[in-house]
Amino acid sequence: MEETATPYELPDTANHSFFFVDARIPCDVEAKLHRHDAWELLYVTQGHGNRAAGDTWQPFSAGDAALIPPCMLHRWEFAPDSADARGNIGYLMVAFSHAFVTRCTDLFPEVRNRLAGTAFPDHALKFGRESARTIGRTLARMNGMDELGRLSEMFRLLPVVFTSADRMFAGKPARTERDVRRMQQICTYVMRHYAHPIPLDEIAAEVGMNRSAFCTYFKRCKGMTFSRFVTQYRLNTACELLEHSRRSVSEICYMAGFNDLPHFVRVFTAEKGMPPTRSRKNMQEKNG
Repeated sequence: MEETATPYELPDTANHSFFFVDARIPCDVEAKLHRHDAWELLYVTQGHGNRAAGDTWQPFSAGDAALIPPCMLHRWEFAPDSADARGNIGYLMVAFSHAFVTRCTDLFPEVRNRLAGTAFPDHALKFGRESARTIGRTLARMNGMDELGRLSEMFRLLPVVFTSADRMFAGKPARTERDVRRMQQICTYVMRHYAHPIPLDEIAAEVGMNRSAFCTYFKRCKGMTFSRFVTQYRLNTACELLEHSRRSVSEICYMAGFNDLPHFVRVFTAEKGMPPTRSRKNMQEKNG
């Protein structure tokens, strides 16, 4: 059964420039696939899972921050076992219209000067560790402020969100909602089976296509082969495990779906520019 995309609107826009929320909720009540006419900046405080943004699914964990552009279909799917002792996941989020950004640049030269020449993205972004920390600290400060204080913090946030250097691609708009739902089905299958081989005939049958049609369709939607997509997902999973677990590199190799340690090290090094052990050390040093 195909999932229906839900439209959302910002509440009480007549009296508020933007929407802020500190959410601590059971993961089973989190929003499903949806869209809204606003930028969404979300910082994860508790939990991990997978984020759908346009045509892309990526893993996320506590401490991650991402920006979803207006009108992009998206969802945050938290793993039930990542909830806290009370069964809740958590995030801090602000949603704001693009009109808010343009009004700020029109009214305040200080904001306009900071955003001068900025090209606003039409794809989703994930922030690097330093920018994510800055975003998290700013949103946490907002939580204890009145509305005027939060507005002041938004002026500080806008340059970070739109001009920080450590932003990474996290999804582009899909052509149709049907593409989004089909790609979601493909990605969900990969997330459930990435630890084992995924034959092309098997994944093609999962979405009701033959092998040739599936390869053509996937390359058109994602700009890469299905094999490369699976490899990238496995590498991203390996990076999450390297950063957030104490498991050995050999254990992570097999947990991430690579069945040969030397092959895993070669692929990881070619893609990330360093071997897994050095990558883990770098991440540990950055995280203090």
